[in-house]
Amino acid sequence: MDDAGQKLKQARERLGLRYRDVEEFSSRIADRHRNGEFTIAISRLSDIENRGVVPNIYKLYSLCTIYRLDLKDVLFWYGVDLGGLPSDITLVAPDKTHLVNWSADGLSMGSQAHVQVPISLDPGVDLGKTTFLSRYIQSWGMLPVMLLAGLDLNAHSYGFVGLDDWFMYPLLHPGSLLLIDESSNRIAQSGWTSEADRPIYFLETRQGWLCCWCSLEGDRLIAIPHPASPCAPAVYRHGEEAEVLGRVTGVAIRFGAGVKPRTRS
Repeated sequence: MDDAGQKLKQARERLGLRYRDVEEFSSRIADRHRNGEFTIAISRLSDIENRGVVPNIYKLYSLCTIYRLDLKDVLFWYGVDLGGLPSDITLVAPDKTHLVNWSADGLSMGSQAHVQVPISLDPGVDLGKTTFLSRYIQSWGMLPVMLLAGLDLNAHSYGFVGLDDWFMYPLLHPGSLLLIDESSNRIAQSGWTSEADRPIYFLETRQGWLCCWCSLEGDRLIAIPHPASPCAPAVYRHGEEAEVLGRVTGVAIRFGAGVKPRTRS
């Protein structure tokens, strides 16, 4: 807090403003808005700069206006990082469906709202097949985001449901992007109440990659498709013919990616 006060003091001194100037200018702002809370008395300004007193939202607005400062930067000086909004939203779960009212211009996100994402893939990757994308990522980049800012994407792996892969349809559509936690590669045999919360795993087989529900019977790993899928279950020797790379923990679903699948014969 003291550091924030000193930064405000430095901003004032750079403009050559005296305490009395700030009081006068803030009074003009207060008159315009017809709210005396915008006024910053000389004694209050001294406390803000030298005693770590935190200004209220009205006085902070006046200081940013007078000193030509960005409000989100000054909030960051006081330990309030607006870039943390997307990650902090995961700590709060209102019961009712609602809109997330963040502006698209990035003001609400703060200057720190960036996340590392893959921006370049090997041109030889075949997106018709389900693919372990992490092996084909050539470069990463920093992009501003909103809801993804709460995820450490670089600590996970990526999968891509092939455009011809209907194994978990309609739960997972062809063309979906998967987030895979490789630390969770042990198959759970129970603990879910419906298909919505049953763990989905990402497998590597001799024929390629597969996203599915799994059951383990001895050394037999059974890859289970969605009941509505046209695909049949597949059986592999666990550890020899198929390996569990990890559990799917996130998905960006692509709707209408291709032709509807044929019914199972």
